[in-house]
Amino acid sequence: MWSAAICSLIFLSACKKDGTNVIFKGGTAPVLTASVSDSIPLNPATQNNQAVVFNWTNPEYQFSNGISSLNVTYDLEFDTVGANFTSPKMQTVQVSPDLSKTFTVASLNALVGNGLQLAFGQPHQLQVRVVSVIAPYTSGSPNAGPLASNSITYTVTPFAPPPAVTPPASGTLFIIGSATAGAWNQPVPVPSQQFTQVSSTLYTITLPLIGGQAYDFIPVNGSWAEKYAVADASIAGLNQGGSFLHYVSGGKDIPGPSASGTYKVDVNFQTGLFAVTKQ
Repeated sequence: MWSAAICSLIFLSACKKDGTNVIFKGGTAPVLTASVSDSIPLNPATQNNQAVVFNWTNPEYQFSNGISSLNVTYDLEFDTVGANFTSPKMQTVQVSPDLSKTFTVASLNALVGNGLQLAFGQPHQLQVRVVSVIAPYTSGSPNAGPLASNSITYTVTPFAPPPAVTPPASGTLFIIGSATAGAWNQPVPVPSQQFTQVSSTLYTITLPLIGGQAYDFIPVNGSWAEKYAVADASIAGLNQGGSFLHYVSGGKDIPGPSASGTYKVDVNFQTGLFAVTKQ
């Protein structure tokens, strides 16, 4: 095993071990195959059944002193046809060091429905590939030697999986917090701080927010019995949106936008994501 102090998997230059130059010589792009072709049936009645098994070959990374014994990480990537694995909603499933991955109907459906956010009940063209990399010795260093496989195209028609976050049983949603005109006072002013229900899993509101403050979502006006908040308020970018969770206790207040202004807030229980857009 190379010393981490000497080698950090920077393959464009020689790396020394015991005074000997060890040079990365590359590998062979993995070949991706699957247990099904053309289309993958997704049916809520068979959620626990196997949908597809993906297999791929070892890239056999080599160095000047022989085949690498380092663990290889495989990123199984899913994207829509035409996006060429560059869309911001592309889904990646990491596997290491196995050379296969099995998906049930439920897990694949959640990946394309909630993950890629493809419309339910409609056919979509999906592309899958695997990218092999060697992870660096030191944290913060980039992966090395990426090799992309062939891609496989499928037709999939996702069904609506269970929402990522349980929607309000009340069918109502309100915003509360120091970022709002009503501050943390209960009950909140309505209708100015009540969301419009677009569907059973989507709520939206447009309102003025005070910069540098915080807020939560509550399903029942005048009650702190439950709320929707975030697990970690220090995550970068939450002032523009991110993941949220349902709490009966605990949770962290959602950091609001840095600047005061009018904002549109969309809360999607199907995906478990909220978005904040300046108007």
